[in-house]
Amino acid sequence: MEGERSMTKEIFSISISGELSLDLHALNNERSEGNQTFTRQVTVLDKDGELTTVNAISGDMFKHIQAKHLHAISLEEGLNLCNGCLNFDSNRIASDKEFTSSYKKDTPDEEVYQTIIQKCVMDDIEGMMATANNKNVARKSIIEFGWVVGKPEKTFTENYFHLKKATNASIVDKNKAENSGQNIFYRPLNTGVYATVIHLETARIGLNEASLNYDVDAEERKKRYDALLKSVLYTFLKTEGAMRASQAPHLHDFKGVITVSFSSLPAPSVSPLNGQYEQEIATITANLNELNSENPIELLKFNSISEFTKNIKDLMRYTPGSIVRK
Repeated sequence: MEGERSMTKEIFSISISGELSLDLHALNNERSEGNQTFTRQVTVLDKDGELTTVNAISGDMFKHIQAKHLHAISLEEGLNLCNGCLNFDSNRIASDKEFTSSYKKDTPDEEVYQTIIQKCVMDDIEGMMATANNKNVARKSIIEFGWVVGKPEKTFTENYFHLKKATNASIVDKNKAENSGQNIFYRPLNTGVYATVIHLETARIGLNEASLNYDVDAEERKKRYDALLKSVLYTFLKTEGAMRASQAPHLHDFKGVITVSFSSLPAPSVSPLNGQYEQEIATITANLNELNSENPIELLKFNSISEFTKNIKDLMRYTPGSIVRK
């Protein structure tokens, strides 16, 4: 990041728009039919505005990867986790009986949110839904992942033949439905450049949106902010998904743009499905900065995984913004 900024500089939101290059992977296997495994595919518009089908990796998968990294970081750094998140339960705090018995239908929302925020960093950052005691309690996620979508002109899927053959010592009973003997099947293999879009509302860390107060102090918010950025970085250093044991992806490039907002003005983003996305983001940023010259949006380009790492590291020098009246 250019220049020296005060350590108290507050970041309200961050957007990441990038092109992720993955070779020889099967992270996005969707289903199997007979002896054939299929890649998840979606339909998008190509550069000429025509519909085209490409392979894609669900944003749910990437958010799950990021949440797993946040869980590990929280354990390592001693950040608060509810009983559900300690065990990485997908229901999070909603699976914690101590929590669900702590409120009733007429309990004010702000009290329930306060418990959620103070009790668990993952429920605060990743969001959650609880429906106990005839009361619906939902916290929106602070981090948002779009689909990781293959660029139409830069993705390719092929299928290859795979055989598992029984040894001579194997005894196969054809009347038993078991995974033994000779199996013949086909697996997909994907290579391509994937459009990636992520948005972080860092000013909402610790924010009780019913009372419009922060329910954890500034020091705790800073710890959660740092943990969030680390988890995003780790997501691209160690991806997860299907068939990693034998088809771990070759991650060889990640390039794009990070925009950083120091006010309530949203950090702008344009999908890399648009071939001119970098120029578009730069122009949008310049236009927005004319509207808000006091707290201009910063634009950070990265042309490699190592530059992305440095940019995320540099952002950890600052603090999450505050959207309540001071």
